[in-house]
Amino acid sequence: MAKIQCPKCQEKKLYKLGNGKRRCSQCHYDFSPHRLPLYLTREEWRAIITWFLLEQSSQNIANRTSIERKRVLRALTLIRRALTQDVPDLFSGTVEVDETYLGGQWKNKRKTIREGGTKRGRGTKKQPVFGILCRNGTVWAEVVNDVEAGTLQPLITQQVSPGSIVCSDTWRAYTGIASRGFVHRLVNHGERQYSDGKGSHINGLEGFWGYLKRKLASKGGIRREKLPLYLGEYVWRYNHRNDSDKMKVKRILELLEREVSG
Repeated sequence: MAKIQCPKCQEKKLYKLGNGKRRCSQCHYDFSPHRLPLYLTREEWRAIITWFLLEQSSQNIANRTSIERKRVLRALTLIRRALTQDVPDLFSGTVEVDETYLGGQWKNKRKTIREGGTKRGRGTKKQPVFGILCRNGTVWAEVVNDVEAGTLQPLITQQVSPGSIVCSDTWRAYTGIASRGFVHRLVNHGERQYSDGKGSHINGLEGFWGYLKRKLASKGGIRREKLPLYLGEYVWRYNHRNDSDKMKVKRILELLEREVSG
């Protein structure tokens, strides 16, 4: 099991105080080893997060950290929940909006669904997900009940600053975006138009959808009720793809501490 270290100087020689805290022998900093959830120490959390970032299974993480698998599973759920809450700031400039549909392969469908038929794209029985991508490479995405204007347009207003350029395809849900204070530019995929030559396209967001589907497929299928957590995880991973592992671990620890403090 990972040994407790001082969070300030990483010294491992500590004195145990009567109130349950530890005092560093080097810098004399007093701290609680359980400032994080599940009564796991900071070093135990750091180990779990490190293996999580490497996309190891819960069983592998349990084996490598000597932490009970049930606690690891709970820890991974808390991590994903924290990542889901770490949403980007309001987007501005040029953004792309689009929807996609997530669901298992045909062979994994329940018999009642298979017999009812399925199809690709709008109208499918798969789960719709709506996304917005800022041209700086940051993405925001959310599981939605449907892909109609009454659902999608309020999300655009919520996440994008007025006056921004909104690029979309010609789906009817996007009709009227300009009346909400945006500059609306269309790409007609029905006529095999993927860019208007003036920077109006949704290629970046379609690239993210491809990344997301590959990642979810590697999990071997996700239960629908857990999809928001995994969506939040891969949105966060994508948005922090250029950060070092050290920066990612530090950020996740901060998010978990914030959860504890309230």
